Amino acid sequence: MATDKYSSPLSDRYASEEMQYIFSQDKKFRTWRQLWIALAQTEMELGLTGEDGKPVITQEMIDEMKANALDINYEEARKREKEVRHDVMSHVYAYGLQCPKAAGIIHLGATSCYVGDNTDLILMAEALHLVRKKLINVIDRLAKFADTYKDMPTLAFTHFQPAQPTTVGKRATLWMQEFLLDLEDLDHVIGTMKLLGSKGTTGTQASFQELFQGDQEKIDQIDPMIAKKMGFSSCYPVSGQTYSRKVDTRVANVLSGIAASAHKMSNDIRLLQHLKEVEEPFEKKQIGSSAMAYKRNPMRSERIASLARYVMVDALNPAITSAVQWFERTLDDSANKRLSIPEGFLAVDGILDLCLNVVDGLVVYDQVIRKHMMAELPFMATENIMMDAVKKGGDRQKLHERIRQLSMEAGENVKIRGQENNLLELIAADPSFQLSLEELQAGMDPAKYIGRAPRQVESFLQNVVYPLLEENKHLLGIQAEIFV
Repeated sequence: MATDKYSSPLSDRYASEEMQYIFSQDKKFRTWRQLWIALAQTEMELGLTGEDGKPVITQEMIDEMKANALDINYEEARKREKEVRHDVMSHVYAYGLQCPKAAGIIHLGATSCYVGDNTDLILMAEALHLVRKKLINVIDRLAKFADTYKDMPTLAFTHFQPAQPTTVGKRATLWMQEFLLDLEDLDHVIGTMKLLGSKGTTGTQASFQELFQGDQEKIDQIDPMIAKKMGFSSCYPVSGQTYSRKVDTRVANVLSGIAASAHKMSNDIRLLQHLKEVEEPFEKKQIGSSAMAYKRNPMRSERIASLARYVMVDALNPAITSAVQWFERTLDDSANKRLSIPEGFLAVDGILDLCLNVVDGLVVYDQVIRKHMMAELPFMATENIMMDAVKKGGDRQKLHERIRQLSMEAGENVKIRGQENNLLELIAADPSFQLSLEELQAGMDPAKYIGRAPRQVESFLQNVVYPLLEENKHLLGIQAEIFV
C-alpha cells in the first residue's frame, strides 16, 4: 500500500475484497470488453453486411476479441488517453492493438455510454446481490440470537425510560423486522434492474438505422440480444444517451435504508453496553482506551453508526444528480457517480460485515439484566398488587391513591437518598392492602409481565424468518473479517 498519497479508508479498513473487486479497474474494463464482444456478436448474428454484401464481422474477429478479453493493456490505454483525453476511445484503441483483425469493428455503432453505463448497471446489480447475501446472513444470525433469548425478561424502554418488560429475543426481532423491510426494497430494485442496451448518442439508435439500412426488425433485436448475452432479461425501453439517473437514486436509497437499520441496531447495542446488559465482542488483547485501561468501548457498533451516517448522506448525491440532468444527458454526473455509487456500496459492505461480527459475538449478562429489572419491577407490578388487594376487600379508588403516594415515596428514596427501591416494604407495612411482604415478593416474577413476547418471537421466526432463510439457504454461512 502506498504511504505517500491518500487512499480511501473504505478500501484500506472497511470493505471486503469481494466488494472491492466489483468496483475495481480490472472488473470495469473486462466488462467493457465483454460488452464490445456482445455487441459485435449481435451485429454478426443479425447479418450486418458491407456495401459489397459481405459480412462486416467474422467469427475470427470475435474469437480474437474473446482471446484478449481479460488481458487489459493498461499502459497503452493510459498513453493514448493523455493524447485524446477520452477514456473509452483510449481503451478501444488499446483493445485494437491486441486484436488487429477486429480493431476496425470494436465499438461499431455505439457511443461511450454503451460501455460506461451498461457496465455501471452490471456492477451495481452484482454488488446488490452481494449486499443481499450479507443482509440475509445478518438476519440469520439475529434469528439465532432471538431464538436463544426469546424467554429472557429484560427491562424495555420508551423514551429511554423504564417501561413494561419485554424479552431480549423480542428486542432482536425489532432489529430483524427493519432489515426485512430493507430486503423487500432490495429485492424490488434487483428485480427491476435492466441494461441500457445500445441506444446511440441521443437514444434514437440512429447509428443502427444506418448500419442495418433501416431494417427495423433487426434493430429491434439488438437490445434484447445484448441483454441476454450479459445476463439480463431486458433493457430499458427508452433512454437518452444514458440510462435514467433515477436508477442510481433507487439503488442509493436501498443502501441508505440498510445503513439506517444497522445504525438503529448499533445504537441500541451501544446503550445496552453502557447499561452493562449486553456487550459486543471484545478481543483478549483489544485496547478500549489509550488512557483508561479498564475501558471496553463498543467500537464496532460505533463504527457501524459512523459508516451508516456516511451512506445516508451519500444517498443525496444520486438524487440531486438525477434531478439536474439536462435533456438527453450532461456530463456533470460522471465525477459524482465515480464517488457516490462505489463508495456507498463499499461502506454498506463494511457495515454488514460489522453487523455479522457483532451479532455473532454478542454477550448477554443475564444477572445485570435481572438486577435492573428487579429494581423497577415493583413500580410496574402496582396494578397487579392493587387487584390482589381489592380481592381481599380493599377499595380500588382509595388503594389507587395510596399506591400512588407510596410509589412517590419509594421513588424519592431511590433518586434523592440513593437507597434501594423499597416500594414492596412500604406496601406491606400499610394495613389497607392486607398483603404480606412474602406475598408481594412472590408476585415479582418478571416472566409474568412480558406479555406474549416469547410467543411473538416464535411466531415471527416460524412464519416469516425461517421460510426466508430456507429459501436462501445456499447463501448462508459466510464469515465476516474485520480488519481493524
